[in-house]
Amino acid sequence: MADFQGYIILFLVWLTSTILVRTLFKSSAKSRLPPSPFALPIIGHLHLLAPIPHQALHKLSNSYGPLIQIFLGSVPCVVASSAEMAKEFLKTHEASFSNRPQLAAVDYLTYGSQDFSFAPYGPYWKFMKKLCMSELLGGRTLDLLLPVRVDEIKCFIELLLKKAKAGEAVDVGGELIRVTNNVISRMIMSERCSENENEAGDVRKLVQETAELTGKFNLSDFIWFCKNLDLQGFGKRLKDVRNRFDEMMERIIKEHQDARKRKTKTKIGDGGDAVKDVLDILLDISEDESSEMKLTRENIKAFILDIFAAGTDTSAITTEWALAELVNHPHNMEKAREEIDSVIGKDRLVAESDIANLPYLQAIVKETLRLHPTGPLIVRESSEDCTIAGYKIPAKTRLFVNVWAIGRDPNHWDNPLEFQPERFVSEEGSGKSQLDVRGQHFHLLPFGSGRRGCPGTSLALQVIQTTLAAMIQCFEWKVGDGGNGTVDMEEGHGLTLPRAHPLVCVPVARLNTFLSM
Repeated sequence: MADFQGYIILFLVWLTSTILVRTLFKSSAKSRLPPSPFALPIIGHLHLLAPIPHQALHKLSNSYGPLIQIFLGSVPCVVASSAEMAKEFLKTHEASFSNRPQLAAVDYLTYGSQDFSFAPYGPYWKFMKKLCMSELLGGRTLDLLLPVRVDEIKCFIELLLKKAKAGEAVDVGGELIRVTNNVISRMIMSERCSENENEAGDVRKLVQETAELTGKFNLSDFIWFCKNLDLQGFGKRLKDVRNRFDEMMERIIKEHQDARKRKTKTKIGDGGDAVKDVLDILLDISEDESSEMKLTRENIKAFILDIFAAGTDTSAITTEWALAELVNHPHNMEKAREEIDSVIGKDRLVAESDIANLPYLQAIVKETLRLHPTGPLIVRESSEDCTIAGYKIPAKTRLFVNVWAIGRDPNHWDNPLEFQPERFVSEEGSGKSQLDVRGQHFHLLPFGSGRRGCPGTSLALQVIQTTLAAMIQCFEWKVGDGGNGTVDMEEGHGLTLPRAHPLVCVPVARLNTFLSM
C-alpha cells in the first residue's frame, strides 16, 4: 500500500512538474512575440482597424509600442510604427521581407500576379526591376518623354485660365487626375485619353475601380473558411474591370504592333529620331529572342496596369494635398510664389529644369509627403523565420510599416502635426535640405525603401513639383464665400490617402502673360 501511495505521489509530482514546465515554455515562447492587443475569435483584431487603418494602427502603437503583433482574421501580422523598427525590417532584415502578400483581387486583376509590383521576389521581379530603372522609368526615357509632360501641364494651365476668366470653381483633384492620367497614358502608349472624352472617362473609371477593389477589405484574404467564397460579391466586379481593361489593352497593343510592322516595311523612323513609348519598349523586349527573360502578353498588360494604378491618382492626390495646405497657410503660399517669381520671372512658365533652383518648393512637397504620404502603409510578407528587436517573427507573417505614423513621430519631428516646410530648408549648412524622400532616411518613407521601393519616384516628383509650381505661379486660389475660407483636411478611405472632401477652389489669374499661351 505504501509503495502504491509512493507511486501516486511520484506520478502527481511528475504530472505537476510537466504541466509547469510546459506552461513556462509556452509563456517563454509567447514572450518572444511582439506585444498584442486582445483578439476576438475568428476575426482577430479586424474590429480595431476601423474606420481608417493607418490611423487605428497608430493609436494601437501608442498603447503597445512601436512593434506590435495583430491578427487580421487568421493572418498573423506585425506593425512597425517607428523609424528604428522600419529600418530593422526594410534594411537590416530586408532579405526576409522582400515579398508582398498575395491578395485575391490583385492576383486576379494582374493575370495571376504577372505584374511587377506584386510579383514574388525572384528572377522575374529582378529582371523587371532592372528594366524599370534602366529603360522604362530611367532617366533617359523620362528625358525623352519630357515634351509630353510639358504639353500636358500647359493644357492644364490653359483649362484653369478659362475657368478663371469665367469665375468658375474647379474640382482641383478631379482636374489633377485628368492631367496625370494623360501624362501616364501618353508616356505608356502615345495616346492622350482626353482626346476622346468618353474613352478618357472610361480609363479614369477603370483606374479608380482598380484602386477601390484592390484597397477594399476582402474576407477571402483573411478568414480561412471564406477563402473560396465570394460573400461580398467582388467576383463579378473584378471580372468586369479586368475584361474592360483587357479589351482596351488588346486594342492598343494591336495598334502598336500594326504600326511597328508598317515601320519595318517602309523603314520609317529607323533613323533613331522617333521616341519610343513604354509599350514599344516592352514589345521590343518581348520580341527579343536573346532577352534573359521572355515577357508574355499578360506580363505586359499587368505591368501597364501597375503604372496606371500607381501613377495616376497618387501624384494627383499629393499635389491636391499640397495646394490644400498652402491655401490654409497663405504665408507659405506667398513665400513659394516669391521664390518662383524671383527665379523664373513673370514672362514664362516654370519648367522641370527650374525645380533644382526652387528649394522652398521642394520643401513644400517633402512636408506634404511627410504629413500625407500617398502610401500610408508599406506592406510586405516574411519569407522565413527571423528575430527582430528580440522578438520572433515567423515566416508568412504580414508586415505593415506605418509610414503615416512615422512621419508624425515626435521623436524625430518637432511639432509633428504642423505644416512647416521650413524644416526641410537648410540653415547655415545644417544639411536638413538633404533629407531625401527616396528611402534612405527611415523617418521619411513616402516612396518606400530598399528593393521594393517605388521605381517611379523620379517621375512622380517631376510631375508633382512642376504642376504645383505652375499652379502657384499662375493663380491665386480662393475658397468659400469671399474667397478667404479654409480647407477641411480630413482624410478619406482608400489605399492612397485621398481627401475626405474634394478641394474646390476658384482660380484667379495673376500673370496676364500666360493668357495667350
